[in-house]
Amino acid sequence: MRRLLILLLLALVAGGSWLVWQRHAPVPDTPPLATAAERVDHILIEKSARRLTASKDGVPVMIADIALGFAPDGDKMREGDGKTPEGVFRIDRRNPRSAFHLSLGIDYPQAEDIARAKAAGISPGGDIFIHGQPNSLGDLLTLPGDWTEGCIAVTNEEMRRLWQLADAGTVVEILP
Repeated sequence: MRRLLILLLLALVAGGSWLVWQRHAPVPDTPPLATAAERVDHILIEKSARRLTASKDGVPVMIADIALGFAPDGDKMREGDGKTPEGVFRIDRRNPRSAFHLSLGIDYPQAEDIARAKAAGISPGGDIFIHGQPNSLGDLLTLPGDWTEGCIAVTNEEMRRLWQLADAGTVVEILP
């Protein structure tokens, strides 16, 4: 019984420490934006190939493997479905203090997504980002498989490069 109480106490301390770290961990420095001549104008997400290609004037500048939502097949229809939306979007925000290593938001849901969801009496979801790994993992680990709630995830190193290359307004095309 005493051994069980000690194990329980250790688990509580470890869990509490992890929660404190999540909330107060240092945020890495934000990479500077590349010059206009170096910035990409298009990001192609190929869900079936699990690939991101960032290009400028049709020339690939960066290619990365990606992780998607936990149920990636098909277009996003509702909040919580684990799907990554499909279509043509734009980067509409940049968050250097995200819970994931840097994040570039896309302008989902769009008017047609909102109308479709409203007609069905459901929420279309939102907060879809291209981002790195959870900050709590640092650069030590890259989560395997499709693990996001609908976002597009890359390694932290790749995210730092994409952060430099992609500005607000960059087109993001997401294909099945």
